[in-house]
Amino acid sequence: MKKFFACALALLLAVPFFAGCQSKTGESAVGNGQLNLYTWEGMFPQEVLDGFTEETGIKLNYVNFDTDETMLSKLEAAEGGDYDVIIADDYIIETAISEGLVQKLEKEKIPNFKNINPVYQGQFYDPQDEYTVPYGAGVQTIVYDPARVDLTITGYEDLWDQGLKGEVGIIGSTRVIDGMALKVLGESYNTEDPEKIKAAGEKLLELAPNIRLIKDDNLQDDLISGEVSAAVMYTSQVTTAKLTNPELQVVYPKEGIGFGVMAQFIPAKAPNAEAAYRFIDYILRPEISVQCFEYMGYYCTNKEADSLISEEYREFLTLPEDFQAEDMEMIGNISAEAWDEHMKVWNEFKAACG
Repeated sequence: MKKFFACALALLLAVPFFAGCQSKTGESAVGNGQLNLYTWEGMFPQEVLDGFTEETGIKLNYVNFDTDETMLSKLEAAEGGDYDVIIADDYIIETAISEGLVQKLEKEKIPNFKNINPVYQGQFYDPQDEYTVPYGAGVQTIVYDPARVDLTITGYEDLWDQGLKGEVGIIGSTRVIDGMALKVLGESYNTEDPEKIKAAGEKLLELAPNIRLIKDDNLQDDLISGEVSAAVMYTSQVTTAKLTNPELQVVYPKEGIGFGVMAQFIPAKAPNAEAAYRFIDYILRPEISVQCFEYMGYYCTNKEADSLISEEYREFLTLPEDFQAEDMEMIGNISAEAWDEHMKVWNEFKAACG
């Protein structure tokens, strides 16, 4: 999810995984006392990685991919080998598990597994929590500048208000924005009904006059500068915006929150599985988790770490105290037919926005 709202969060540059598993120093990274960590760039503060090596003596080989699809093709080519810990988005992990590329966890080797917030467990990609450990979550929220907006925004429906004509920015995520309209109509993000998706498309066309920008990269800058007054953004962008301007308001839409999870897993033929268990358990320590979440700007999935997050971050890295699990719905995989309908809706909407 590094780009779920990340978004969906072109987030990061790829670093090739060279033949022979070369580390950043050029040494072989396969063997005892080493761990091959494969994920996006910028997922951990350096002091966390250094702390793990200092404590355990295990050398980290941190290599990066650009997209989940790149990761899966590499893992398939390695037949579930080469890597020890991978962090990727929920939907692609479901595919990796179905292909037998992920090993079941020996949870007795992860005593800190108990720290995971149950809200983020039991999801479609791993319903029995047998294969994965949540690392971070992207939560679909609205952010607006109360100094520039005359209404109090409480949900997605408010973005259709005529007072916001030409004032709204949105990310370029088909499922997120189509899903926003579905939720306004009282439907599921994951409906397979083409008529309901078409109805969402018609609703989006009514929103088009209010849209000033559709962009993935650095949308937070447009909110901060005043180019737009309200935005639907990736989680990491919300974090940046709030840290720059604490007066911005973050809204958990009354229609329900959409979210995605990026999770850790151990490949089926990981060369250093024991080192992988040590790393996962280390990251689940509350004091270590806090450093990670404040660094990367995604929602905290460690319930024991919530109270340790600094006040300046807590509002937009943790769920509200009055949050109810039924208020959230994970945006999951859908059929090819439903996806095709989403694309028709999305393209018509973008054309209407100019």
